[in-house]
Amino acid sequence: MNARIPDDALPPALDPEALRAFVDEKWDREIIPALTDYIAVPAKSPAFDADWAENGHIDRVVRDAALWVESQKVKGLILEVVRLPGRTPVIYFEAPATRKDSGDTVLMYGHLDKQPEFSGWRSDLGPWTPKYENGKLYGRGGADDGYAVYASLTAIMALDKQGIPRPRCVGLIETCEESGSYDLLPYVDALRDRMGRVALVVCLDSGAGNYDQLWMTTSLRGLVAGTLEVQVLDEGVHSGDSSGVVPSSFRILRHVLDRLEDSATGRLLPQSFHCEIPADRVEQVRATARILGDEVWRRFPWSCGADGGFVLPMTTEPQEALLNRTWRPTLSVTGAEGLPPLTSAGNVLRPRTAFKLSLRLPPLIDAAAAARELKALLEADAPYNAKVVFKPDQGAATGWNAPESAGWLSQALDDASRQYYDAPCGYIGQGGTIPLMSLLQQGFPRSQFMVCGVLGPQSNAHGPNEFLHVPYGKKLTAAVAQTIAALPV
Repeated sequence: MNARIPDDALPPALDPEALRAFVDEKWDREIIPALTDYIAVPAKSPAFDADWAENGHIDRVVRDAALWVESQKVKGLILEVVRLPGRTPVIYFEAPATRKDSGDTVLMYGHLDKQPEFSGWRSDLGPWTPKYENGKLYGRGGADDGYAVYASLTAIMALDKQGIPRPRCVGLIETCEESGSYDLLPYVDALRDRMGRVALVVCLDSGAGNYDQLWMTTSLRGLVAGTLEVQVLDEGVHSGDSSGVVPSSFRILRHVLDRLEDSATGRLLPQSFHCEIPADRVEQVRATARILGDEVWRRFPWSCGADGGFVLPMTTEPQEALLNRTWRPTLSVTGAEGLPPLTSAGNVLRPRTAFKLSLRLPPLIDAAAAARELKALLEADAPYNAKVVFKPDQGAATGWNAPESAGWLSQALDDASRQYYDAPCGYIGQGGTIPLMSLLQQGFPRSQFMVCGVLGPQSNAHGPNEFLHVPYGKKLTAAVAQTIAALPV
């Protein structure tokens, strides 16, 4: 069934077919080549590249993106690469309104820093070796979310090409997001007056439940990350001589983590890390579960299990799986030190074990308070008087629960989804973190939010074989343009 909307529901004079054609051509001719160059640069976030300033990779991708924006010749556009001492740079641009100026601003957000390489890439792929295949652009950072600055400006240009009146648009593209955006707050403070009265935030750093419709993000989890270290000796000793006398640092670490997590179920034990799930979010989860069904859990690359079948998820009930990954706290161990590789693991009782912890928090839990509580919980009453230290990373990030959408925005999103995807708009919470969203909601409490992205099934951001689904990215760009045009005067 063709679900396209009637012409009288479109912004005045907007030709959606011409808009789509403009967007498609811009992606094919300019954005895909620009992203191919971008993926080849290992512009790792400062948490993963302490020498980022000296290495120059972040400066390279910022310069390339800024040059592309300037080359588009948007009338009246102002662009600046803003640099505060000791902090990663941001790109800031302004495109003046082309309609009667109400003073409202659309803020368009993205980031250019990347996660580290990780292992397990296909033999013909790699994090810094871009490859375009069957509509997918493989490589680190293209989908998460180097495309955002290019898609944002293309949406603006698509409206200007047709002479469609639009509000003032500003862009804020950071380079510290994957480290928790700890550099961003000073920039927001410095640029707040220039940004003006933000009426709509467009964030392209999120995900999609499938590639068949437009998806809006309704919530984001928070994050506390850090290193938990246990030390029992000043140097390793013969395990046959010492075991049974010297306590294992690994066993102590397991014991300490038992205070935090029920290892049998994965449930986080401190009740303060949980929150009541709002009734409207539960209802949205039910609706999303009906759309996605078992794909909520089947989409992951499960390994072969003990009996020849696949490893089982924590739950196969779609609604519970969605709630687990969006509104419940979860612990992941994402790295380790003090453990030699198997080929070098002799009979030595190791002096220390350190784990990198990633604690995802429900959207309504304050991350700074959770970080303090987590440190106290893990360090208290150390077994055997061992040295137990938890060092939180910079940038603990509080999650975000979207404000209620205004009628105009809900209608515009559904219209855009039907126009470009032939399907209604879907709504889904995300288990990841975008630190700026909570900050913007506090700073601009009257703003509406269009938080969306291209990270759909198997796109695998942060992991191996990450890809950008180009056809979905094209449609999303067109949907953003049409939604911006619908912002009331």
